[in-house]
Amino acid sequence: MDKQNELRLRRIANSIRRGIVDEVHAAGCGHPGGSLSIADILAYLYFEKMNIDPKNPKMPGRDRFVLSKGHTAPGLYATLAERGFFPKEDLVTLRKTNSYLQGHPDMKSVPGVDMSTGSLGLGISAACGMALSGKVSGDGYRVYTIIGDGESEEGQVWEAAMFAAHYKLDNLCAVLDLNGLQIDGPITEVMNPTPHDEKFLAFGWNVITVPAHDFAALEEAFSAAEKTKGKPTLIIAVSVKGKGVSYMENSCEWHGKAPGDELYSVAVADLAEIDRQIDREEAEVNG
Repeated sequence: MDKQNELRLRRIANSIRRGIVDEVHAAGCGHPGGSLSIADILAYLYFEKMNIDPKNPKMPGRDRFVLSKGHTAPGLYATLAERGFFPKEDLVTLRKTNSYLQGHPDMKSVPGVDMSTGSLGLGISAACGMALSGKVSGDGYRVYTIIGDGESEEGQVWEAAMFAAHYKLDNLCAVLDLNGLQIDGPITEVMNPTPHDEKFLAFGWNVITVPAHDFAALEEAFSAAEKTKGKPTLIIAVSVKGKGVSYMENSCEWHGKAPGDELYSVAVADLAEIDRQIDREEAEVNG
């Protein structure tokens, strides 16, 4: 990946993070930590990889995306708004009465949402069904889903993993957001689901491990997934919960609460500094 494209995607991801912070602050609730950790993955999928059209969200041949860890809806909403599926101004209506932006994604009301999710384990299962449908119909679309590492403690995730391998769903790419934390603490202390790589390999998957905040690494991983035949792919994306906001990083405290006005200002300043760093790097590239 060339430097200009990397900087473009980093700026988009940072804008997504700003949208996340704006949403949860305005709502006074929500899930910022796990939303921030997947912002780079969402930016790459929606602005580089997936075949989608914001003007035609239900385009038959589109690639599908399922946010299996549906509580991180602020991340998905910020991405969809950034991509043009609906106005960015609507983000601050998150969880408000009569808003179409509910606490979890709703495929009936939010343009660009392919599956309603929230009950952990169900999203990857739905993604498997979409991928199998594409196989049966002969359609060429691909299906992407993001699983939480805490979510991987759910037994249904492993039933889905068995299903996907059995039906050789090579049009399915799951991403495991491995930030190491869930609402009650480190995943290894709450209910240790590791090692994910060995378990998914044993279930018959192709497994790739990458740093979640490195766009060149993400590009290589998603490209390899697309080229893999005869089995589904799991990309283990090693991430930082709360990425981009200083006091939220690596803290389970910010799994499911919103910042007040003072801490919101700190978050906005943190993200503004990231934009300034990107500006400096762009100036160097452009001479």
